[in-house]
Amino acid sequence: MTYSLFDINPENARARHEALAAEIRRHDTLYYQADAPEIADAQYDALRQELEELERRYPELAVKESPTQSVGAAPAQGFRKIRHAVPMLSLSNVFTTEDLGDFFERVRRFLGLKEEEPLEFMAEPKIDGLSCTLRYENGILLQAATRGDGVEGEEITANVKTIRDIPHRLPPGAPVLLEVRGEIYMSRKSFAVLNENQAAAGKPVFANPRNAAAGSVRQLDSSITAARPLHFFAYGLGEVSQEIADTQFQILQKLKDWSLPVNESTDVVATVEQAMRYYTAILESRAVLDYDLDGVVYKVNRLDWQDRLGFVSRAPRWAAAHKFPAEQAVTILRGIDIQVGRTGTLTPVARLEPVNVGGVIVSNATLHNEDEINRKGVRIGDTVVIQRAGDVIPQIVRVLTDKRTGAETPFVFPDHCPACGSSAIRAEGEVARRCTGGLICPAQAVERLRHFVSRLAFDIEGMGSKIVEEFYQDGLLRSPADIFALEFLNQTLVPPLEEREGWGRQSVRNLFSSINARRRISLERFIYALGIRQVGEATARRLAAHYKTWENLREGLLNAQSGPEMASYRDLLSIEDVGLAVSADLLVFFAEEHNRDVLAALEKEVAIDPYEGADLDSPVAGKTVVFTGTLETMTRQEAKARALALGVKVAGSVSKATDYVVVGADSGSKLKKAQELGVEILSEAAWRTLSEG
Repeated sequence: MTYSLFDINPENARARHEALAAEIRRHDTLYYQADAPEIADAQYDALRQELEELERRYPELAVKESPTQSVGAAPAQGFRKIRHAVPMLSLSNVFTTEDLGDFFERVRRFLGLKEEEPLEFMAEPKIDGLSCTLRYENGILLQAATRGDGVEGEEITANVKTIRDIPHRLPPGAPVLLEVRGEIYMSRKSFAVLNENQAAAGKPVFANPRNAAAGSVRQLDSSITAARPLHFFAYGLGEVSQEIADTQFQILQKLKDWSLPVNESTDVVATVEQAMRYYTAILESRAVLDYDLDGVVYKVNRLDWQDRLGFVSRAPRWAAAHKFPAEQAVTILRGIDIQVGRTGTLTPVARLEPVNVGGVIVSNATLHNEDEINRKGVRIGDTVVIQRAGDVIPQIVRVLTDKRTGAETPFVFPDHCPACGSSAIRAEGEVARRCTGGLICPAQAVERLRHFVSRLAFDIEGMGSKIVEEFYQDGLLRSPADIFALEFLNQTLVPPLEEREGWGRQSVRNLFSSINARRRISLERFIYALGIRQVGEATARRLAAHYKTWENLREGLLNAQSGPEMASYRDLLSIEDVGLAVSADLLVFFAEEHNRDVLAALEKEVAIDPYEGADLDSPVAGKTVVFTGTLETMTRQEAKARALALGVKVAGSVSKATDYVVVGADSGSKLKKAQELGVEILSEAAWRTLSEG
């Protein structure tokens, strides 16, 4: 990493992690939805790098509101949504030679490969453009879509058909169904000409070629897209009707044979040293290329090993992006503002003298918390070094103390909430100050409602941050259930929404249609939408996978209120990554009467679908299994991943609730415990036979 994390305990790390996650989510929306990032890619990378480092040091943080568990942003309004047959996931990042070695070693360890066994990766340039999927049926291009949030994207078929690089028809020999994944980009020369034309016409210029490409593709009028010189590089596959290759490299050769453009600067590497030589060569050629790169991508070459490795929540285990270094700049810190987050956390944000960092004007930087201000010795008026971290608020790397004049002033952190005036307390052992105003605090109330309608929660189109705040200030919204009563309430409003400034009959109709379309929601989205502290997307998914239905979850958490002696309490703690801290926040939420009132009101308005993230029809779905000992045909990590995909609850310890204990060589205390409790014991082969039906 290009900076060192300060000495923090788990509580400090939690507050810092929460602030980073909030920044990243906001700027993800700016990048993926609005094509209007406030800052450049390397800034995003450095903040995400810091986030991932925190999660490596404190693994329990990975279950919170972490952008490491999500992809992109929800599709923008104005385009029809397309649900991807195969999710379009993001990639995990590496930044150093050590990171790269760790990635290679993780893959080798998961596959159970010995050091002398060959392991090849395909290396390719990472194009800085807009991810796109092309769907061909019987050789004809029928559909194109953006990545969106990885599950749903925007249909952009008409626009994509104007890109000359992309064939409308494939030659004979292509599969009946072929989904091609790739990147739409704009060359640097074309970008310069486009901006000249924009400026001459008095129109806004684009910040960089990536934004120009994304903005061009997201035109409702395809003739505008056709007038802009866009290009496409294919790099992989989505859904296919038949296997076409054994390796990733062979896939590119097939796509090239079928007239799809691929980047010729690819190679196959087998060691970290070879990968670093490739990375260095691409980095050095970056300046002379006519398209933007932001790194190198490594993918396990063998496709059967890709299948074995599978995926984590937001990324494949078999691929990683090696990002280019961050850029830095020097500027003046003019002031510090306090933002109040959804959970009441007070987060300091530095106001900077605007400075150009790699072509992007930066005016804000995160300071995380008051300990961070003290650790770095930041004063108002200081000359500071800032670092690009991507499409999020950048970070202050250090203070240039030799530039001080004596006029700089220390910042006194407030002990009252700037939004509602309530006391802002810092609990013992925690680094963050939190407003005690709760639901009376307008900052928290609005943020809770914004969170409820956000893309990973209810994802209600037409109800963005400004609309939520407007409705809150006008008294139309106070709790989530009020959203679903808006249409009825509008009949009594004077004037009604359609007669208000900025509204019209069609926009109001569209809003109510969007709200009604979300009266049915998946269990994991519903849990996430509630905004329970420490329950982010990944934790919500784990809770949904464990309890399967909302009724089971509600009953389980209410029963668990009685304490550790309850089976329901022990059941909660058995969920992966749900420790004492997370379980405490869950139980506190369900213990509050006003929260139960909110839930009761919501249950009258929406239908909550059971969890469908795993194969619930598998013969072992819903069973609880413990793996112990050394497995022979797969690694423990691989066995666990396969079991979770079959709807199995994988526990770390044996109890009366355990259905099976799968034993490998050298099994120890868990095998003995299973024998004492009379739990069914299976060999690895017997488990495979049972689970595969």
